[in-house]
Amino acid sequence: MRALSPRELNRTYLIRQLLTKPEPEPTTPPTTAAAVIAHLVALQGQESDSPYLSLWARIPGFHQDDLTTLLHDRTVVRSALLRGTQHLCTGDDFVWLRPTLQPYLDRFAGRGGRLDGLPQDELIAAAREIMDGKQISRPELTRQLTDRFPGPDPQWLKLVVHLRLALLHPPPAGMWRHRGRVGCVLAEDWLGQPLAAEPAPEKLVLRYLAAFGPASIKDIQVWSGLTRLRGLMAELRDQLRVFKDQNHIDLYDLTEAPLADPDLPAPVVFLPEFDNALLGHADRDRIIHPGDRALVTPGWSIVRPTVLVDGFVAATWSIEGAVLRVAPFRPLSGKDQAAVEAEGERLLAFVAPGEKPEIRWAGEQPGVRWGNRPEKALRAADAKGPLPGGTE
Repeated sequence: MRALSPRELNRTYLIRQLLTKPEPEPTTPPTTAAAVIAHLVALQGQESDSPYLSLWARIPGFHQDDLTTLLHDRTVVRSALLRGTQHLCTGDDFVWLRPTLQPYLDRFAGRGGRLDGLPQDELIAAAREIMDGKQISRPELTRQLTDRFPGPDPQWLKLVVHLRLALLHPPPAGMWRHRGRVGCVLAEDWLGQPLAAEPAPEKLVLRYLAAFGPASIKDIQVWSGLTRLRGLMAELRDQLRVFKDQNHIDLYDLTEAPLADPDLPAPVVFLPEFDNALLGHADRDRIIHPGDRALVTPGWSIVRPTVLVDGFVAATWSIEGAVLRVAPFRPLSGKDQAAVEAEGERLLAFVAPGEKPEIRWAGEQPGVRWGNRPEKALRAADAKGPLPGGTE
C-alpha cells in the first residue's frame, strides 16, 4: 500500500478542488458555475459573498451574474446542509443530499432541551402548515410558531424547524452583498419535486472523494457531519484504491482519479472565509502547514479568508472598500509577494470594480516591503513568529 507525501496530497487536492490550472483533455475539470458546485458537492454559503468568491477562485472569467442567475432559476439552492451550516448545491443534488445528511441534522436538533416538552414532530407539522405553498421570512415564521407555542425558547423553535424540515432560502438570500432578511420555503414547493425517500450515503462518499480525495474515514465524517461510516467504507473498499498518509492512516480514493505530480506549479489563490477547501478534512496538513491552523481557525465559528502560496495557506486577508489587507504568517519572497499582489489586484477588480485598488501588508513600514527587507530584519521577523493581523 503506497504512502502519499503531504506535497503529493497537496497538489492532488488543488487539482480536485479546481484551484490550479486544468490538466489537458480528457481530464479538464468543469468550468461552469453549476458544474463546479456539483463537482464540489456543496459550496459553503454561511456568508452571502463567500460562494461568489469561491467560484471566482476556481473559474476563469467568472462573473457575479453567473451564480445569481442560477439562484433565480432554481438550478442552485441554499439551505442548511453539511455540518448544519448554510451551503449552496444544485437543486438536482439537494433532493438526495438533504435526506442523506438528515440523520446528523436530527441529532443536532435533539441536543437542546429548550422546547419545554413540546414534541418536535408536532412543531414540524405546525411549521409545514404555516408554510404550505408560500414563502415566509424567518422572523415571521418564528413569530407564528411562538404564537402557537408560547412556552419554548423562540430561537430554539426556529433552529429545530430549520434542522428538521427541508427549507430553502430563495433569492435575494444568498445573493452577492445581501444582508437583509432571509426567506424560507419548503424545498418540495420550490423545486417542484419530492425529496428522495431514502438516504444515499454511498453516493455522498463517492462524490466527496472525487473532489476531496484521497481521504480517510474521519475526513469524510468531519466534512459531512455523518458518523458510523466505517461499515460502509468496508463495503466500498474493493471498489476503491487505498493509500496511506505519513501517519499510516488509510486514505480512500476513486480508482480512476489521477494523482498529481508533487512538483506541479501552484498559483497564488485567494479563498473566502469558510471555504470548504480548508474544512474538507479532519487532517488539514495537506493545505495548512502544521502549526498554522490556529491562525486560520482561531475559534470554532471562525474560518478566516486565506491566501494560498505554493499550494499552502500562507496568509489571511480582508477587504474594506478597495483596500486589500494581507497578513502573511511569515515573510514572503519578492517573487511570491509580487504574485500575491497581482492576484490581489484581480480580486479587487471583482469585488470593487472601477475603484483604484490598494494593497497593504500587515506589519509593513512606509516604503519598506516584506519582499525586500534586509536579511537581518527577516531573521528578526522569523524569531517573533506570525505577523500582526494573522492572530486574534
